[in-house]
Amino acid sequence: MTTHPLPHSRILGTGHYLPPVVRTNADIERMVDTSDAWITERTGIKERRIAPEGTITSDMATHAAKLALQAAGIDASALDMIVVGTVTPDVPMPATAVFVQQKLGAGHCPAFDVSAACAGFLFGMSIADQFIASGQARYVLVVGVELLSRIIDWSDRTTCVLFGDGAGAAVLGPSGARLGDSSPRGVLSTSILTDGSLARSLWIPGGGSASPTTHATVEQKLHYVHMRGQDIFKVAVKNLHSACKDALDRARMTHADIDWVCAHQANKRIIDLVIERLGVSPKKVLSNIDRVGNTSSASIPILLDESIRAGTIRAGDTVLMCALGAGISWGSAIVRV
Repeated sequence: MTTHPLPHSRILGTGHYLPPVVRTNADIERMVDTSDAWITERTGIKERRIAPEGTITSDMATHAAKLALQAAGIDASALDMIVVGTVTPDVPMPATAVFVQQKLGAGHCPAFDVSAACAGFLFGMSIADQFIASGQARYVLVVGVELLSRIIDWSDRTTCVLFGDGAGAAVLGPSGARLGDSSPRGVLSTSILTDGSLARSLWIPGGGSASPTTHATVEQKLHYVHMRGQDIFKVAVKNLHSACKDALDRARMTHADIDWVCAHQANKRIIDLVIERLGVSPKKVLSNIDRVGNTSSASIPILLDESIRAGTIRAGDTVLMCALGAGISWGSAIVRV
């Protein structure tokens, strides 16, 4: 967790990538026993993007990263660190960030993955902020990317209706804030937390050292996402609300100081309840869940970049970000863009 009297880092540029294939609720209706009305009412999702065969996680991450670097006016060779939030790596080893580094043509710098699921981008941004604040890094690329369609059981209606593929990225660098600045741009505060007691409420039980890959584990579909949705819903609203309050307190702000809320796009009902508890106007809530579904760690940076490029978020606006996912891990951040 970090708090600064003045911000030490700020977002210099953003980018995102969404695969071209659209899978609608009508398509899902033909796969499992569900309906467009049921999916829309329960989640707010109408369609999601699916990566075509041959596309891998690092490909999507690199697409988003190139756009973020271009927006920041930074060459990949200037990067001091690459952090990739993902639970769908290209391979178990090495990190997907290594392949992103290679595809970008970046120089020798630390490149590693963060496995915090839907909170992965916020965890990565918090790490980047720390390194920039300490002076150990100047420019850090943070990517949230997921190819969830490859780890979803498309016959399981509790999960297949939710997830989509995509990537989002941000380049962070020094804020340039000076002592006495009344409204400095940058990362004003972050708050990240984990409660391991609910780890098995959202997980992939197979494929690791606890349950190595065998014919039996594959037949039992242990390599797909398994979720107890009610467990997640019960803690999501409470934890996201508390994390947002914590980030606001650390930034010495109230909900009235927030221009936009950029929440992880997991479930519209969860977002609505969190916003209601915070007392934030629904008019300040950004959303793309109807078009892209739940893209896990890619969710926040995709929505952020879409909103910046559309001119919705403007320079100087203050954005509250929040996310909760597997772990159970969750976090929030206050950023003046």
